Parts: sequence; structure tokens; C-alpha cells
Amino acid sequence: MLKKDQIEAFFARLAAANPEPKAELNYINPYTLLVAVALSAQATDVSVNKATEPLFKVADTPEKMVKLGEAKLKGYIKTIGLFNTKAKNVIRLSEMLIEKYGGKVPEDRDALQELPGVGRKTANVVLNIAFGHPTIAVDTHLFRVCNRTGLAPGKTPLAVELALEKKVPVKYRRHAHHWLILHGRYICKARKPDCSICVVREICQFKGKTLIEG
Repeated sequence: MLKKDQIEAFFARLAAANPEPKAELNYINPYTLLVAVALSAQATDVSVNKATEPLFKVADTPEKMVKLGEAKLKGYIKTIGLFNTKAKNVIRLSEMLIEKYGGKVPEDRDALQELPGVGRKTANVVLNIAFGHPTIAVDTHLFRVCNRTGLAPGKTPLAVELALEKKVPVKYRRHAHHWLILHGRYICKARKPDCSICVVREICQFKGKTLIEG
């Protein structure tokens, strides 16, 4: 497990390498972000972006999405896994946003989690990206990085999230989950991490590091 000074150095290096990390899901406003994240469950950001580019041109508000209807929505997202269930959830969450929040996305985790198809991870992503909250969304990449490196080991995503909330220095919390997700997606990959180009390799506690050439 990394010590306090190591954690500071860990994030300082990630921040230096990518000062302003960006989400890879395309969106227009908080509502389209919510829909995109909900659609991304068990799907790649690339596949979601391909589907939502034409979708968001015709439905970028809850009202427009409800008017579009479940059947037509399925036509836009049929290339995404679990599209039948996701279409049903998107229509219902859109209706709930209209009924309970005047068509606005609530800036509250509990309220977001009451929406169909929205779990804690999705709620945290929306709060972070749309509203600037220092929330941490733990996906498979982030979970792997935190356990592999010794940054915030935990047996469940929630355990890792809560550990990070205690350990991440305040100045890094706004972008922490972006840095860790991107690091896991492109560097600290599941099968074979690219340790030779990793900016935190000297800090990382992973015993199975790939050989560093040169």
C-alpha cells in the first residue's frame, strides 16, 4: 500500500503528463452526458459515441427523447449491448426528469441513483463532469489500477472509492478518476501493462511489472 508522500507523487506525475484530462464519451449537456454514461455500461465509449452522434442531433433533452419514443430510440442504439433494456431505461429516466425535476438533471447522487439504469458509478461520473464535484467513479480500469499499484486496494468498487476519497490529496480530486481510468485503459492494461512507458512505475507496488528496457 502506498504511503502519503508516494500518493502525492503518484498524482503529481499523472497531472504533469495530462493536466486537463477529458471524458472520452461525447455529450452536449448534463442530460446527454447522463444518457451516454448509462448507455456505456458493458460497452465501449467508441461504440456509444457512434450511436449517440446521430441520436443527440434529434434528442438532446428529456422532452425530445420521450417524443422520439422507445421504438425509434432502439433504432439509434441497436449496435450497443443490452440496447433493449437501455432504451427502456432512457425513456423512463427521461420521463422522471420531466415529472420530478422540470427536465433538469439533479445535482445530487441519491436523486440520480433513483433514475432507471443509473447506479453509483454513473451518478459519480455525471456529478464530476457535468457539475464539477470531486466524485470518483470506479470502473474496471480504475479498480485494477488501484489494486495493482497499491494506491487504494479494495475488494469492491465501493471500498476502492471510499479509500480514494480518504487518500487522494484535495488538489487532485477533481480529475483523479479521469487520470486513473485513462491510465488503466491505455497504460496499466489488464493483460499486459506497458510498464516501460508508465510515469508512475517507480512508485507502483505491482510485483509483476513488465521488464523495462534500456
